[in-house]
Amino acid sequence: MDIIQRILIDPIQYEFMQRAIVAIVLIGTVSGVMGAFVVTRGMAFMGDALAHAILPGVAVAFIRYGGNSQALLIGGVIAGVLSSLGIGFLTRGGRLAEDTAIGVIFAGMLALGIGIISSAQNYAADLTHILIGNILAVNAQDLTLILTISAIVLGVLFLLYKELLIISFDLTLAQTLRLPGEALRLTQLVLLALTIVIGVQAVGVALVAAMLVTPAATSRFFVHRLHHMMILAAIIGSLSGIVGMYLSWHLRIAPSAAIVLTMTAIFLLAFFFAPGKGYVWSLLGRSARTA
Repeated sequence: MDIIQRILIDPIQYEFMQRAIVAIVLIGTVSGVMGAFVVTRGMAFMGDALAHAILPGVAVAFIRYGGNSQALLIGGVIAGVLSSLGIGFLTRGGRLAEDTAIGVIFAGMLALGIGIISSAQNYAADLTHILIGNILAVNAQDLTLILTISAIVLGVLFLLYKELLIISFDLTLAQTLRLPGEALRLTQLVLLALTIVIGVQAVGVALVAAMLVTPAATSRFFVHRLHHMMILAAIIGSLSGIVGMYLSWHLRIAPSAAIVLTMTAIFLLAFFFAPGKGYVWSLLGRSARTA
């Protein structure tokens, strides 16, 4: 009992840990659901680019309001949404390839963010948590904002699931059904930006892409349908967050690193040992055929 007390109970006796775990469950769930679209559509680069594109909004909010975490989140939301809309505008009608538009917006917003940050005194120390996350500093107001954004993203995905599924995989059918493809595509980009902003709160700009990609990539070894992939990715994302928080506590390492390393470990286990699809299973099947 003493071991269980020390390992499982002691860390969650503190309110900041309780808030952090609730926050990472919400963020892991939303990131997993949105990550299913990211992985199936090959949008990993988009996720990473938008993570860096929020820097100007965060920097402006920091200079204007100091370390107020709600202001930083709102600043990130505004910058992320504007960046996603900018990418959508540049690629509208196929005038510019999506990866090219992402590269242009990504580089421009990142440079703008660095320029703004470098104008502030002690910027390196004050904004370090933007790079590596600051989940332990989540307060009640932050939690409310994360919950609100999570509810918006999940609610819109639930309401527009069929439409987003069609435009993601069958543009011809979307045109036949006369769906507003451009509006739906922009909606998807905005939802991705919102997801990334709350993900940055947990693991920072440097690692937020892993929150989107790794749980969804892991779930592909076990399921075939998108909605099943979304559910399993959400479970993997939230459980990885909880395990990562405990590892962070006991190993005294950054929560962002512990969370992403947990996700990576689960992915590697799936890659090698997933029934029917894992690398080991493919080797065994190959050996059986040659025997």
